[in-house]
Amino acid sequence: MAIRYGVQADTRDECMRALTELCARLGARPATLPTDSLGNGWLARAVAVPSADREPEPGQQ
Repeated sequence: MAIRYGVQADTRDECMRALTELCARLGARPATLPTDSLGNGWLARAVAVPSADREPEPGQQ
C-alpha cells in the first residue's frame, strides 16, 4: 500500500496552497485535488513518489 498524506482546510484555496506546499516539501504528488464532498471542510490527498521517479535536486546527480 502506498503512503498517503492528507490536508484539511476551511477553504479550497487554503487547501490547495497546503497541498502544493506538502508536495514540494515531501516530494509527493497530488492524488486527490481539494474537494468538499464530505461536507466537513475541504480535503485533499497526496501520495509519496518513489525516489527513483523523482527528478534530482539541483546540484545532485
